[in-house]
Amino acid sequence: MWQILRYLKGFYMALGMFIGIPLPYHFWDEKYTAIMVASIPFVGAILGTLWWLAGVLLITANIPVMLAAAVLAMVPFFIAGFIHLDGYMDTSDAVLSWRPLEDKLRILKDPHVGSFAVVMLGILFVFQFAAMYTIAETGQYLALIIAIAVISRCCSAMSIFFLRHMPESNYTSMLSQNVKISHRIFVVAVTILGIGAAFFYAGVFGLIVAGAVILGYGVAIRFVSKNLKGISGDLLGYAMVISEVCGLVALAALQGR
Repeated sequence: MWQILRYLKGFYMALGMFIGIPLPYHFWDEKYTAIMVASIPFVGAILGTLWWLAGVLLITANIPVMLAAAVLAMVPFFIAGFIHLDGYMDTSDAVLSWRPLEDKLRILKDPHVGSFAVVMLGILFVFQFAAMYTIAETGQYLALIIAIAVISRCCSAMSIFFLRHMPESNYTSMLSQNVKISHRIFVVAVTILGIGAAFFYAGVFGLIVAGAVILGYGVAIRFVSKNLKGISGDLLGYAMVISEVCGLVALAALQGR
């Protein structure tokens, strides 16, 4: 019973941290941070389900495709409270400055929005909207957006558990406290289950979409972690945003096939 309560506390912390929907009360205890990180994929399942439901409602209601696509392109950012999008913008400013490491770290922490962040945000929204337009137009394999949200967050959790953290990042260092082998195995198992569910639902197309998410995340996190000598919360958000748009683009490319 006590073990179940610990897991519930960690899950509730994950909801409070990674979902923008207000919760009845605030709870935080660093003893449960490892469980919180392991719970991130379940947060993705909630976000993905809400995202999918929004798509079903908009398509069923015969909302014009362009308007439905605009709403669906923004839904995951609104539900997550824009936390990952903020990391995407900060990291874009830092790594695309092509300056020495010290300057990149300073830019990463700078609260002001730079030109690279604006340009990369525009590029992201173009691809996000175009992909959602194609998906909303046919509605084919719409539920794969749940798998996209889950698998991208599995990648994020595994990054926290397995990759080197930036010395300057107290955030990821804190989240990796009290990590046990069981937490790592659990996240890997959920990742495999997510890929399996995508395959069960859409066959080879599901594997292609899951693979696009994982490949997009892997390339993104390797690029930024190599540039900034480790990972941080902003870098995780950057990789997650890119992985999800990669999954959406792959899903859109499969429409009608």
